[in-house]
Amino acid sequence: MILYSDYKKKEREYYKKMLEIIGSLSRLFSESDIPYLDSRVAENLYCKSFNAINKSRDDSSADAVSNKTGIGIKTFAGKSAQKIAEFNKDILTFNSLLPLEKAKRIAELRNKRIEFTKRTYAVDYMKYHCIIREKGKMLICEEPMELINLENLKLSKSTPKSLSFKDGKNEYNFNVSKSVLLKKFKRTSVAEVKVEILENPFDLLDKTLTKQKKEVLRTMKIEYQYIVLPLYALEKKVKAVPERSGLNQWNARGRARDKDEVYIKVPTWIHQNFPGFFPRRDTEFELKLPNGEYLSTKICQDGDKALMSNPNKALGKWILRDVLALKKGKLLTYKMLQEMGIDSVIIKKTGKLKYEIDFREEGEFEKFEENKNKAQ
Repeated sequence: MILYSDYKKKEREYYKKMLEIIGSLSRLFSESDIPYLDSRVAENLYCKSFNAINKSRDDSSADAVSNKTGIGIKTFAGKSAQKIAEFNKDILTFNSLLPLEKAKRIAELRNKRIEFTKRTYAVDYMKYHCIIREKGKMLICEEPMELINLENLKLSKSTPKSLSFKDGKNEYNFNVSKSVLLKKFKRTSVAEVKVEILENPFDLLDKTLTKQKKEVLRTMKIEYQYIVLPLYALEKKVKAVPERSGLNQWNARGRARDKDEVYIKVPTWIHQNFPGFFPRRDTEFELKLPNGEYLSTKICQDGDKALMSNPNKALGKWILRDVLALKKGKLLTYKMLQEMGIDSVIIKKTGKLKYEIDFREEGEFEKFEENKNKAQ
């Protein structure tokens, strides 16, 4: 576990100085007297300042990982109730329930996503790091990202538009129309940054950056290529995890198989549209997992349709046991993936025979395929 106060003084001072500078440029975006800070900038700055691993685009409960700690980074002004999760794709599982049961189901789904994040990135502790923006300053606040206590959950208010509940430690509100869960954040600051907003930041940027423009443009490049692969198949146009292939390959008929034997299917069109992304069949390459560990993997089977590990059971142990916490011999279903908020993985190519893998939220493979079709 690592808190803001645990970082080196030099790192904390750099972080605060950058917040001060970024806040001073607020007139680029807003006329408000409250400093402006984009959420992506906040996430990137945190990771740069404290050498954390950026997970903000990985569709999990953590935006960053550092020292076995998952960090949810928030920046906001005004109301302290902020969005922490969205459940649009889960609405059918709780929409018809009575208010209290609906609140418990939403809390249960939120807890599953936090636990999924902890297993995926091998973290022991989760926290929120908040930058609360007020007139002339930014407050840096931290608090635990705790599981919602289901046994102590009590309704505060229920209307057709919203559902408010608390668990003895935290207060939550569920917006029914947007299917969004909000949490009321505390304002106990661990540090404060004074911000003086420049009235005309454009002149400053013009003078500072014009000389560097050519060099910046020259060095800009794409860091890596990527593809998205589904963890499911379509059975009569319905998403499902096949019972005897893919992530349930261990259940296939024929020879005896290890209970962790799986593969991730690589659709034919991936090879056709991204030639050379993967090496030739049976050529081993390094696959970095979200928890920092590595697997030796390769493309196998007829039509190069399978991404497998060597040994084969290593990939299954990681996905089925370590991340999804599935007991050996139990079939994985699409519903189980939905409860975790995922149904695909992203594979990033970071170098020669070097790749990274992470999970993607439900529907991401379809978006990837749709964008490919638009580009043709």
